[in-house]
Amino acid sequence: MVNLKVILHPTDFSPLSGNALRYGVEFARRFGARLIVLHVLEYAYSAISLAEEAVTDAEKALQRVLSPSQKEGLDVEMLLVRGKPCEEILRLAREREVDLIVMGTHNRGTLEHALLGSTTEKVIRKAPCPVLTIRHPEHEFIEQGT
Repeated sequence: MVNLKVILHPTDFSPLSGNALRYGVEFARRFGARLIVLHVLEYAYSAISLAEEAVTDAEKALQRVLSPSQKEGLDVEMLLVRGKPCEEILRLAREREVDLIVMGTHNRGTLEHALLGSTTEKVIRKAPCPVLTIRHPEHEFIEQGT
């Protein structure tokens, strides 16, 4: 039997990530699991004021990803960390003993994909738990507005 206790949703605040979050919320509701919403702030600012502004903007965006109705009845933790997205996602998944990672995936061009790979791909290869990737909303099993 599947028993999900901790679900991790890494977000980059994109529409694809927002769609994946809906799945994370639904799984958390159905299994009574804790939902951790994570944003990794990756930047190379030299000016302290720019770095502080980026953190403030990311904190505000993180608080807006879930509506009050989505949060209602859920055990939700919002986290903002600094670092490389793949490394921080994997670190948190190990440290918090995450049972499922739910994340969006972007469509990249062949050259860009070949040169860089993707955060999602790297997470899939190295994750200590299953990873559910959501690419687009065409084949949804959850209702809109959840």
